[in-house]
Amino acid sequence: MRGDLTDEEWAIIGNLLPPERGRWSRPAQDNRLFLNGMLYVLRVGCPWRDMHERYGKWNSVYVRFRRWAEQGVWDALLETEGSKNPLVLKPAL
Repeated sequence: MRGDLTDEEWAIIGNLLPPERGRWSRPAQDNRLFLNGMLYVLRVGCPWRDMHERYGKWNSVYVRFRRWAEQGVWDALLETEGSKNPLVLKPAL
């Protein structure tokens, strides 16, 4: 879908995201789908509840977004990749 991460972009940042663990958590391979959902909400400016359903349940995506924010994943991602790979920070046109 337009605006979703390309395979090249995912290869750069996919391994930097934490795996999801626990009996009830979704498998880590959903990280790409969930990240695309997060980026969709941020890109179009819609409420989480209005996120397109192709990305999964809005609440699951939101919970992971908040968890990553609380764990400092976003800060670490920007510090690690932002300076060396401007591709990650490229705005969608």
